[in-house]
Amino acid sequence: MRQRTIEVHPFIARISAARDNLTPKGRILGKYIIAHPRKAVFMTTKELAEACDVSEATVVRFVAGIGYDGYSDFQQVLRDFVDTEMTLLDRLDLADFKAPGAVRFRRTVSEEIDNLQALYNSLDIDAMSAVVEVLDRKVPLHVIGSRLSYTMAYYLGWSMTKVRGDIRIMSGSDRATIDWLTIAPADSVSVIVAMSRYPNELIRLGKLTKRLGHTLVVITDNKNCPVLQFADHHLVAVSKHIPYLGSPTSMSCLINYLVHELASRQGDSLKEHQAKLEQSYWENDVLFNMKC
Repeated sequence: MRQRTIEVHPFIARISAARDNLTPKGRILGKYIIAHPRKAVFMTTKELAEACDVSEATVVRFVAGIGYDGYSDFQQVLRDFVDTEMTLLDRLDLADFKAPGAVRFRRTVSEEIDNLQALYNSLDIDAMSAVVEVLDRKVPLHVIGSRLSYTMAYYLGWSMTKVRGDIRIMSGSDRATIDWLTIAPADSVSVIVAMSRYPNELIRLGKLTKRLGHTLVVITDNKNCPVLQFADHHLVAVSKHIPYLGSPTSMSCLINYLVHELASRQGDSLKEHQAKLEQSYWENDVLFNMKC
């Protein structure tokens, strides 16, 4: 029987690799974080220091010693690690469904505002511009998602059909996607939208796309997304909080930007493309019209 290879998460590997260079108190911190990541992710420097019986200065030195610029950067990576490891039952414990509805509503809105602020502060404009240039190529474009991320992939793909042609929206759960990618021209562009908890089928499609030589763009919510290893270009809509099921706000905002920017580059061809669509809508009575 073939044995499955157990991979160590990069976050854990980084702490383990730095162990020999850490002070004894630093090793205590590392051991605690590896053993209790779901507790540590919500702790301030003071709380983590108290839990390990060390000083706050030791926590700061530990974070620097394992290669992070500051505690907030360290905590974001820890949050990403915890998010990829948590099951639905684990997330249920975090959701706090016993709180009053108004409290949960305000908390949900507040968390999404945090996520949008993180998106605003973290994304590289040059990287976004490079992705738009790829989306603007006059070649077949495939947009792929799976499970939760299929919602965002469909939103991206459908929106782009209003801006340019030759787009196919595909589900990673549909095995026929392998056929469509395999017979696509070699200069095709594929976009994989991947959200936690990353389906293995998207990882396989990323590997296939790489082997076929297509240009691959990955849009995800986590720098540790396993599909990123195959990407030619990528964008990460970071999330500051661990969602119960999903957190689409930052991702949809990023998608809106990409579509708007792509539209701005079409020139006169955009009007021609959209006029053709509107004529078809009118002839086939597709959309509600007060004048009819």
